[in-house]
Order: sequence, then C-alpha cells, then structure tokens
Amino acid sequence: MTDKNKRKRPLVADRRYPGKAKPKPKTSARAKPATRKAAPARRKAARTKRPRRGGIIGFFAGLARWIWRLIWTITWRVSLVAFLVLALAVGYIYTTIPPLEALLDGRARGSVTMLDREGEVFAWRGDQFGGVVSADSVSKHLRNAVIATEDKRFYNHLGVSPRGIASAVRINLSEGRGPLSGHGGSTITQQTAKLLCLGEPYDPSSGMTEKEYEAECRRSSLGRKAKEALFAVAMEIKYSKSDILSIYLNRAYMGGGAFGAEAAAQRFFGKPAAALSPSEGAMLAGLLTAPTTLSPTNNLDRSQSRAATVIRLMEDQGYLTAAEADEAIANPAQLSEAAEAEAGGYFADWVMSSGPEFFTRNTTEDVIIKTTLDQRIQRAAEEGLKWVFENKVRDTSKAQAAIVVMSSDGAVRALVGGRKTKVAGAFNRATQAMRQTGSAFKPFIYAAALDLGYSPEDIIVDEPYCLNIPGSGEWCPKNYTKNFKGPVSLTDALKDSLNIPAVKVSESVGRETVSAVATQFGIKSDLAAGPALALGASESTLLEMTGAYAGILNGGSSVTPYGLVDLRLLGETEPLMGTGGGINERVIQEDAARQLVYMMEKVISEGTGQRAQFGDRQLAGKTGTTSANKDAWFVGFSADYVAGVWMGYDDNTPLTGVTGGGLPAEIWRETMSRVHDGLPLKELPMQAPAPPSNLSEAQPEPQPQPQQPQGGGNQGSGGADNVIDRVLRDIFGGGSSGSGASAPAPSFLDR
Repeated sequence: MTDKNKRKRPLVADRRYPGKAKPKPKTSARAKPATRKAAPARRKAARTKRPRRGGIIGFFAGLARWIWRLIWTITWRVSLVAFLVLALAVGYIYTTIPPLEALLDGRARGSVTMLDREGEVFAWRGDQFGGVVSADSVSKHLRNAVIATEDKRFYNHLGVSPRGIASAVRINLSEGRGPLSGHGGSTITQQTAKLLCLGEPYDPSSGMTEKEYEAECRRSSLGRKAKEALFAVAMEIKYSKSDILSIYLNRAYMGGGAFGAEAAAQRFFGKPAAALSPSEGAMLAGLLTAPTTLSPTNNLDRSQSRAATVIRLMEDQGYLTAAEADEAIANPAQLSEAAEAEAGGYFADWVMSSGPEFFTRNTTEDVIIKTTLDQRIQRAAEEGLKWVFENKVRDTSKAQAAIVVMSSDGAVRALVGGRKTKVAGAFNRATQAMRQTGSAFKPFIYAAALDLGYSPEDIIVDEPYCLNIPGSGEWCPKNYTKNFKGPVSLTDALKDSLNIPAVKVSESVGRETVSAVATQFGIKSDLAAGPALALGASESTLLEMTGAYAGILNGGSSVTPYGLVDLRLLGETEPLMGTGGGINERVIQEDAARQLVYMMEKVISEGTGQRAQFGDRQLAGKTGTTSANKDAWFVGFSADYVAGVWMGYDDNTPLTGVTGGGLPAEIWRETMSRVHDGLPLKELPMQAPAPPSNLSEAQPEPQPQPQQPQGGGNQGSGGADNVIDRVLRDIFGGGSSGSGASAPAPSFLDR
C-alpha cells in the first residue's frame, strides 16, 4: 500500500482549533461524494438524547409528567363538552326569547290615572306604565345615570361580568355576609333577565300567587344565578345593547306604583322621561336599588341623598363635568305638586272604592277617571285643618277630624279623612266612620215641619218635659245648658240648639215623617225609632251628612255625593261610564227649604255657630255635639259650597271642652275662608218668614204616638203615594208631609 492511500492523521492544530474548515479531500472521478457518508452521522447526532435521571427522582418526575398529560387531556375534552352543552343551552334559550316588542310592558295589573275637575293628573293607582320608551329616547342623563350606577362596563361584556361578580363576592365576604348576599355583581343584562323571570310568565293555574311568583323570580340561589347567566348571554346574542337597556328601562319598578322610566318621570316629576335633568335622572337611577325604601314620596331627603351619590359616580365616569355635578347636587330634584299630594290621598281612595271593581281595584286595563276634585279646595281643607290643630289643640292630643267640601249638586270638591292628610289606603273618617250626629240632625226635624206648613216664627215652649215610652218608662230630655227659655220661635230653638223644642216638634209632626225626610235627603243608616231621634241618636257618616245639607242649599232636592265624572280606557275618547251621582228628586218644597236656610243662617250670625263666621259673607249651618261629648260636628254652607267637619276620637273617648260650636266650627271657618278667597260675595237662597199672628200658651203635651214601621209604602221617595199626597196638599192645603207620610195636627205650637 502506498502512502497516498493512507489516511492522514489529524494534526494537533486541527484538534486545537476545531472550528476551522478542513481542506476537502481529493477524490477521483469514480469515487462517491463524501457528503453521502456524512449525512447519517449528522442524523445520528441529532437523535442523541439527554441522559435521563435515574433513581427515585426520575421516577417521580416521569409520574408527574404523565399525570399532567392525563389532566390536560381530560380537561380540554371536558371543557369542550361543557362548552358544547352551554352553547346548546344558550341556543335553545335564544329560540324561546320573544320579540323585543313583547317584553316592554310586563305588568300583571292595569293602572288607574285620576284627573281633577280641570283635567290635571292628581292621583295614580295600580301598576302605572307611562308608555314605551327606548334607551335612545329617554334623557341621556337618565341613561348615563343607570349605566354609571348599575353596570359601568355594560357596553364591554357579553351579558356576564366575571370581574363584577368576583368584586361583589369579595365585598360581601368582607362585610360578613354570604357570597351571594348583598351585592350581586349582576350586569344590567342579568337584571333584565331577572325582570323577565327567565322567560317564565306567571301562570295563575300553577297554584302560586302572584306575590310568590315574584319572590321566586328574585331568588338568588346558585342554580338560579346560573340560569340567569345563560339567559343573559342569549339576550346579548338576540338583542343589541340598546334593546336590552330599553327593556330594562321599561320594566324596572321605580317605586310609587310606577313601572318603567316614563311612568316614574310622570309620577314624581310631572314630565316625560325625555326631559329629565341630571338631578332627576340620578334620582330615578338611585331608586333601582331599593324602589320602595328610596321612593321620594316616602322620604324625599333620603332619595335626594342617594341621587347625590349617583351624581358623583356619573362625574367619576365622565358623564358629567365637575361643574355640572356640583350644580346637580346643589339643586336636587323636587317632587311635582301631584306627587307631593301623595297620589290623591283620601279622595282618590274613596273614588277607587266607589267605582266598579273591575275598572278600579282589580283592573287589568289602563283606565282614566275624571273626578270632581278641586285641588285648590283640597289644599284649603288640608291647610285649615292643620292650622287649627297646630294653634288650638295640644300637641299630645290624639283627637281626629275629617272634612268634606262639595257643591250643592253633590260633587265632592275636597275630602280629608284624618289629620294625616298625605296618606293612601288609610282609614277614611269622612266616608267610613259611623258616628252619632247629635244636634246636627235637627235641621231635618224643622225641614219636615216647614214642609207641612209651619213657620220659622211659630212659637213653642222650652220647659221641663217628659214622655212615657211604652216598655221603657219615663224619658225626660234636657237642654245642653240645663236651662229653659220658655216660649221661643222655631228659629230661636234651632239657633240656640234647644233639645226640648226639637223633641216636641218631632213628636208633633211624627217621627216617621222626620225619618222619611232625613232618609230621602241621603242619610242611609238606620235611624233611631224612639223620640231620641230628634236629638241625633242615629249614626251617619260625614259624607252623608254633608250631602244631606247640600239638599237644603239647592232648594230641597236630595243629592247623591259623587267624585267620579267619567271613566274611559287609555287611548279611548268615549267614556265607558258617566257620573254616578248628582241631584235627585225633591224632598221638601222650595219655600220650605229657603225658610230653613233662613233659620240656619241665624245659627251662625246669632247662635251656637258664631265662631264659623268670616268676612261679610252670608253663611248658614248647624252645630252638633253628642252625649258625653264623643262627637262634635259643624256642617254648613255658603251660596257656593257646602262643608262638613267632624271631630272626635277613634276609640270614642270623650272630647275635653269641645263642642260643635268650638273647634269644629273653627276648622270649618279656616277651611271655608280659604275656599272662598277671591270669590265674589253671593247671597244665600233664603226666605224670611212673615211675623207671627199671636203668642199664647202651648197646649198640653200628648203621649208619644204609635210609630209606623220604617220603609212603609207611604214613605217611599218618589212613589205614587208621595205624588198623590203632594197634589192633595197643594189643592186643599192639608198637612201631608213632603215625605209622603201623613202627620198629626200640631199640638205643641201656637201660631
């Protein structure tokens, strides 16, 4: 072998500097390329593995790697399956969600809106819905306030905010509550899903009440929260952000019976939701947290304080400048006049109770009721009552009072059912309390006598007097003063509220006649059957008594007190029903009514009602005080209005030092003076009597007469017997009473 064919040994320099390129060996034309032999060597070098660790460490490292691969394999497969299940659930919910228009009004009940005599809204009842609004149509201040308060990342999430939920859980735990108690971390979309009860409408046949259904919709269990999240995601896919916010603004309850932004804006501020200022928008947004507690009609100061917090949030999030925020806080939202009136108070309650139930208390429609209320007169009555109790009554007194003001046709212009005037749903002492009328009943005795032809100047003797009542023994009425005045005219007897002359006149004309006249004038309660009828032993409501006095003012025709003028459905022009009251049939002749007005004018100008006087206006009325001073009345009228006042305790505790001519007369004066402020003077429709022909001794008293059963055929109002009696009386000048009951010849009176 030659030296040429021997492989050269590597030089020492080559080993020292391995990075240097080696010269390529020369090859013959027949030799194969050297690169083909070098390639396998490189691949073998690439496959060279890092030496594994041996021993126990290597075993556990391998086990950990295997477990991690197993967990990862299971996790991504389970996650994929869960994602597919959730996607299917969201997809199914998506298909069940109705169109947007079907979700904007979710009330189960309808509403009642009441208008006063001028057509202005003064009261609401039921579930109010002011009409559909959109997120774009409401005031931007309301829209921004809701987002700033309820969900500041509303436009950046897909229905659920993990960050918001985590923050709410952290706050709840830090405050010592459960993770789901208190702050919910719900987005506006989730809250909307809850308002929709996750698409489950109320089913009356389910056996669940509406209240239980609503409680179930608001439940905050983990399962419920999960369903809520799925529903929210489906809504985000189905609707735009603007649509979701529109549903929320239309369905959210905002207190005071108002559902939705439009109803709340009208309810509290008397303006549309599109015209709200920053302070007003902030107040409505603040109500969403606790609509009943924070309602401005419940506590305006608390509501304004919450609104200030909302305004600061709006400033922090850039919806208001610092100057705008300061201006809004310095000028907080104020209630409208109608809202301050607490939704009509006693008057609205009375109208709701007197109207048809299916269009008032249980209506499923939106109803508009026009009423007789005069808000100016209502304020006058409330202010008059407040003034007397603040200036004339001890602060610790629990005495109550009620006021009714009406026109002579029975149209009620104001109604106060108690000292707390800003209420709704409270006990109404003007319409519900049955109280003894006392001497306020006496005008009906003299009405019966005058209708039989007696004169206001006829003389009767005020003297000790007793009656033997079969089965009861002797009964001897007394005057309030315990004194006797001797011969007095009927006018003086009424003016001074003498009891003995009233009993004598009642016995003379017949108790049946007196009862019939009172009943036909509108006193519907059962009247006392004995001679104590003349002293007001019967019970009545203030509304009935005031209506009966209205019949005296209008010339002797009875009236049915009413507050409802007409009722129609929202959007309709034709009413479904009209006035439920007004003037009815004549009870006594007009001359008799005018003479009675003359007698009652003397009560105020010269008699027991002098404390009711104000200005130069002609006034007429009657005081009333019951036995043991349990009730005190003053009912009277001007040429324009009739007003009645009752005062007493709910538990029948006697009044101390109070008679009908005292505090009730002063309440009447303070009310009526305000009512007549600015009205021209009018004369009362009264007729002075001719002077009496003579005065002589009264004839001996007869024994009580047998009384006819109440409701007999000859006492019907407007019946055939009544018409015949009137015709005979007009022809022959006989003594048939205006009520249709025949009366005995007078035996107590000298004429």
